[in-house]
Amino acid sequence: MTSLSVNINKIATLRNSRGANNPNLVATALDIERFGANGITVHPRPDERHIRYSDVYDLKKAIHTELNIEGNCTEDKFVQLVLNNKPAQVTLVPDALGQLTSNHGWNTLEHKDYLKGMIQIFKNAGIRTSIFVDPVSEMIEGAALTGTDRIELYTESYAKLFAEGQKKAAIEPFIKAANKAIEYKMGINAGHDLDFENLLYFTQNIPGLLEVSIGHALICDALNWGLENTVQLYKRQCGGNLTPNN
Repeated sequence: MTSLSVNINKIATLRNSRGANNPNLVATALDIERFGANGITVHPRPDERHIRYSDVYDLKKAIHTELNIEGNCTEDKFVQLVLNNKPAQVTLVPDALGQLTSNHGWNTLEHKDYLKGMIQIFKNAGIRTSIFVDPVSEMIEGAALTGTDRIELYTESYAKLFAEGQKKAAIEPFIKAANKAIEYKMGINAGHDLDFENLLYFTQNIPGLLEVSIGHALICDALNWGLENTVQLYKRQCGGNLTPNN
């Protein structure tokens, strides 16, 4: 079964637009867990335009499933945030300052030594590590040299080709990348532009897929379908059961 981690950045964006605490981020995260999600993902950025650093402390105290913190480890404040909260997983993403959304994976060969050092810091704190990578064999091999526990496959290219009806072309690079990761005994996560339409085909075809992280599409669908129904529908696309978390 592939785990569903729901990214709640968009909930924070809505809250911040009015400057108060509606919707309540922590209460919504607890609802998402109760509706059946396996984890909560946040991706704080330096400008705190959605997730605030203080939110991470509040979420860590409250949620019952896995907390996944995404971000750029070149920012000292981010590194300290992760070490202070000790989430189940940290996902390292090479975002530039002020970047709207993630749009590429790490060059794991060029940054191998740096990533190796950062990953060891997090692993020494008992935190599972994942690196955001493109579905390129060389980048998977480079990731293995860093000592990371998992990779997260950047799936925008899959989503674009799938939407154009090119399912086989869309999935093939990701199957190859997943097999390469399995060869190097790394766990496999995936995320970015996965949605209700393309998720099932992806989860059915990627070997060893442990987790998907989905935010924007899921929250958009929740406007029409309701949050509880949407979480359960996405969970079904992951091949999971619909037993809510207590």
